[in-house]
Amino acid sequence: MTFKDNLLKKIQINQLSQKVLQSIGPAESGLKIDKDAMRRLLELSPYQYRKERDLDLYIEQPDDGQSNILVLDNELPIYKTTVEDVVIRKSPYTKEMLSIRNIIKILKDSDVKLSRKEASLKIVQKKCIDRLDLTYQESDIVAIAKEGSDSLENGYTDGVMECLTLFSELLGYQSPPKAFRVSHHEIFGAVSEKAGGDLLYGPVVALCRVDNSLRMLEDQVSSRDKAKIDFFMKVIQGKQKAAVEGTEVFRYLKKEVLNPEPR
Repeated sequence: MTFKDNLLKKIQINQLSQKVLQSIGPAESGLKIDKDAMRRLLELSPYQYRKERDLDLYIEQPDDGQSNILVLDNELPIYKTTVEDVVIRKSPYTKEMLSIRNIIKILKDSDVKLSRKEASLKIVQKKCIDRLDLTYQESDIVAIAKEGSDSLENGYTDGVMECLTLFSELLGYQSPPKAFRVSHHEIFGAVSEKAGGDLLYGPVVALCRVDNSLRMLEDQVSSRDKAKIDFFMKVIQGKQKAAVEGTEVFRYLKKEVLNPEPR
């Protein structure tokens, strides 16, 4: 796959992981693991699916010869043991429960359990990303910038969004905090936090979904500076001149990736 394909795959992995994370909660919360999203994530991982009794198992065979086995249930446990051992612990037949040894296994699994819930999700997410080659050449970044510019000139909003998403991943840009949200706009920017909870947002890129206009502010804006936030809103909405506009935004983003200036 190309660098762009791998970067899009990384974004997909992170989005699926976030979706699963939002479905994880304590037993009393009533939340259920989003199994569909977790399955899609596991399909991108080195884990291989296997059905045993009523269990959905995902098995990885590390180099040391021992199996790491994830059980797709509401706890998302990962065990380091055999399939047979996991089956007895998680879905025993009545006759298997007559054994004192098996009862001990069922009641206590800390000897073989590596992780659960959020920790297991993080392990799977990392293994998915580790399979990707995310190294790039200058030509890869130039190509993404050109594709974004061409999409903007041709009014292809989905193409613009894809390229903005790719650059946001490369630059660590995030969706806007509440104070910087603007209706009908897709906004990406760098977020930093100062002592006392003051958020700084910027540089910022904004795409208007109504007219496909693209604008950028280079400065950081404090979430507590009402005057600057008002200016921010006017720039995003096209009521004030932006520092960078149109296809020049992609030229700026390309430069930020290839030759970043210290801030």
